[in-house]
Amino acid sequence: MSSPPSSPPPPGPGGPDEGDEPPAPSSPYGAYQPYVQPQGQPYGQPYGQSYGQPYGQSYGQPYGQSYGQSYGYPAVPGTNGMAIASLVVSILAITACLGAPGFIGAILGHVAKGQIRSRHEQGSGLATAGIVIGWLGTALFVVGVVALVLLGVWADSTYDDCYDSSGYDSC
Repeated sequence: MSSPPSSPPPPGPGGPDEGDEPPAPSSPYGAYQPYVQPQGQPYGQPYGQSYGQPYGQSYGQPYGQSYGQSYGYPAVPGTNGMAIASLVVSILAITACLGAPGFIGAILGHVAKGQIRSRHEQGSGLATAGIVIGWLGTALFVVGVVALVLLGVWADSTYDDCYDSSGYDSC
């Protein structure tokens, strides 16, 4: 039987000078240097801006939007409240009041049209509908009143009065 070897095996063909690892390949671009954070201002930050704050914000403002700045789409102008009131009053005038206060809805609609032009709001269609329905309701109310008056005049003229002033039948 053989005994275990007492000495390490002889070095490889390269000799005892070389280590066990192969040499690192040399880069044609130079030696590798890891990224080091610059000591001055971070890139993209204005002078005096603390690191970690968004560009353009001073210390003390909350992270995110700064005051006066807006991101995204511009705000959509709202619907004019008087245009909505015009349409509601005009519809109620026709359905609940037989058209009598329809002129109020029409006037509200005209005022709303002027506000919409000056303030660049939405609701022009609502105001137009309020004007049309309001004046239509007012016109129907006037036609109804004239029809009732004419009916009263016609009924009075066709009433057969066959009694004289003493109350006796004279027909």
